[in-house]
Amino acid sequence: MGTKAETTRYRFEPLDKNRHDRASFSCGAEALDNYLKKQAGQDVEKRVAAVFIATDDGTTIAGYYTLSQYSIQAGEFPAAALKQLKLPRYPALPATLIGRLARATSHKGRGLGELLLMSALERALAASRGIASIAVVVDAKDEAAIKFYASYGFIRLPEHPNRLFLPMATVEMMFR
Repeated sequence: MGTKAETTRYRFEPLDKNRHDRASFSCGAEALDNYLKKQAGQDVEKRVAAVFIATDDGTTIAGYYTLSQYSIQAGEFPAAALKQLKLPRYPALPATLIGRLARATSHKGRGLGELLLMSALERALAASRGIASIAVVVDAKDEAAIKFYASYGFIRLPEHPNRLFLPMATVEMMFR
């Protein structure tokens, strides 16, 4: 992780397609780059996803993530997790989805991936106090992403090998 000066210089704010420079963003994953450049603004306008960016100068996008409401089928949770979390036996349970999370290659090695994740988790926790959410869900794009999320306590869902979740109770403990 980068030095404290490097990691505290970022501001996290909602995407403003008129102020933030989406065109120059590059994280090395074409799908994530294209989403920010071509689709994110529309998703915000249509309220399909909330897009938050990290910036160190108010214009340049160092990284971004998206949050959306999500519904997860109770049967997708591992039986042990259902029991441990003492979840009601509803067919579907409310969750928050981190749909995308990306850091610009120019900001690699500065701890920004962790800062983006912590910002997303903190926002998800705050929202869960007003709109129910029992977990944060992510769809990891590859094994490296799975390892990244697992290092923060995310648990794989057996039915979907690239989908992981983190109970909101765990998120809450992280920010105490």
